Amino acid sequence: MTVSTPSATIEQPQDNYLNWAYGLKSWLLTTDHKRIGILYLISITFFFLLGGAAASLIRLELFTPQGDLLQSDTYNKTFTLHGVIMVFFFLIPSIPATLGNFLIPLMIGAKDLAFPRLNLASWYVYILGGLFTLSVVVLGGVDTGWTFYTPYSSTYTNTAVIITALGIFIVGFSSIFTAINFIVTIHTMRAPGLTWFRLPLFVWAHYATSIIIILGTPVLTITILLVAAERVLRFGIFDPALGGDPLLFQHLFWFYSHPAVYIMILPSMGVISELITAFSRQRIFGYKAIALSSMAIALLGFLVWGHHMFVSGQTVYAGLVFSILTFLVAIPSAIKVFNWTATLYKGIIIFKTPMLYALGFISLFIVGGLTGLFLGAIAVDVHLHDTYFVVAHFHFIMVGATTMAYLGGLHFWWPKMSGRMYNEKWGVSSVTIIFIGFNLTFLAQFVLGYMGMPRRYATYPEEFQLWHQISTLGTAILGFGYILPLFYLTTTLFRGKPANSNPWRAKGLEWTTNSPPPPHNFIETPLVTEEAYAYDLQEEEVAGVSS
Repeated sequence: MTVSTPSATIEQPQDNYLNWAYGLKSWLLTTDHKRIGILYLISITFFFLLGGAAASLIRLELFTPQGDLLQSDTYNKTFTLHGVIMVFFFLIPSIPATLGNFLIPLMIGAKDLAFPRLNLASWYVYILGGLFTLSVVVLGGVDTGWTFYTPYSSTYTNTAVIITALGIFIVGFSSIFTAINFIVTIHTMRAPGLTWFRLPLFVWAHYATSIIIILGTPVLTITILLVAAERVLRFGIFDPALGGDPLLFQHLFWFYSHPAVYIMILPSMGVISELITAFSRQRIFGYKAIALSSMAIALLGFLVWGHHMFVSGQTVYAGLVFSILTFLVAIPSAIKVFNWTATLYKGIIIFKTPMLYALGFISLFIVGGLTGLFLGAIAVDVHLHDTYFVVAHFHFIMVGATTMAYLGGLHFWWPKMSGRMYNEKWGVSSVTIIFIGFNLTFLAQFVLGYMGMPRRYATYPEEFQLWHQISTLGTAILGFGYILPLFYLTTTLFRGKPANSNPWRAKGLEWTTNSPPPPHNFIETPLVTEEAYAYDLQEEEVAGVSS
């Protein structure tokens, strides 16, 4: 989009948010949204590595049929730790807390988020919740699985349920603080000329995500409190022995946790929309349809929780309604995939690292989405429920697609964040290794699920061993691919080639200011005079990006 601002002509100011001369205290007390995004990036990377280490232990245990590395109780605690960390401390906050924090003010022409101190508080709350959760490792672990199903979690297990639940309870407030900040900022701080239908689709995706967070997260926090109340005070809420109903927990938990799927995937879709249009050099096809489909997903996501409960004893009529709604919620996602594909059609595609991550996202998302329709059909789900088919489907959507988008966005905006360019050959190598490793890991698990292998078991019959070994081999490749960007992106901070304000020749307000941006983002408030994604296909422009 065209903007009127002198800031695009000023390169590499001495005073930028990455200046470490002010010391650690300035970072810990900062209210600069860019620095807070970096603090989240460091913290979330730590939790990702920790959750990945737990996943590696799980796969090593499953390399052989017998429990020769982890005993059953230790295995249960390991996969619970893996699930809790990856869902609540990586997948949910990964893109909003890092890229969203860093980019939303830049994308709308604002100097910061609406509530800078609340933004800093959200990071401290996130760290506090993480400390409570990690303390469980020292206290002996928790063995309920990340879903905390009652009455086992509220009555029967002797593991550290309360401390783990408290960590999740606390970290929920971090998400709520961030969501409030995003909504108020997008409503009140847009640059002149930046109307709703000129907003980047990245911003639309985060707006829809913030609505889900505000409406859904309180339900989870209340549910966690009820589990604690039953466990400590012996109130009869979920335990039948106390007069409670265990299915009530499932209704409450999945009422939040299915929309939480879209908390993870909607920001990813926003990233992919930016990458597809930037590296095909075309306006996004069906801009309004993509924007409104994000809002449709936010609404419909609250209506499908019952498809997790087809085998719980709910009536056939309730199951039929939830099945229909599950197929219905796939339509807005399909609209996005169709429009991304249409944008690529007749575009001049530039196969840089961010674009490869975007294409990898689309392929993994399609596999995950189509297998989700299998699980939305009652007759099929009855047979596949709680098998490795569900594990593979979940990981294709949540881990594969979300992480592809996260890394794609990180590579795309890394020059803006750091002021440095990374080595393209390393970037291409990492995305290739990740794509191969991920498919090797989880396609094998689809086969295991089809064969009837139940999830959450440390031991299994020998006929499943080959597919488990293939999956474990894929995990080793995948882990190596995930670690590569940590090294070469960090290295660029010291040895990378300096980046100009717009190395990709992309559209958007964030590309009109310096790399890295000055403390208040823009010297003057920009004026937006064009529609979003006003790309053209001039050969000299494409040649400038490809060179």
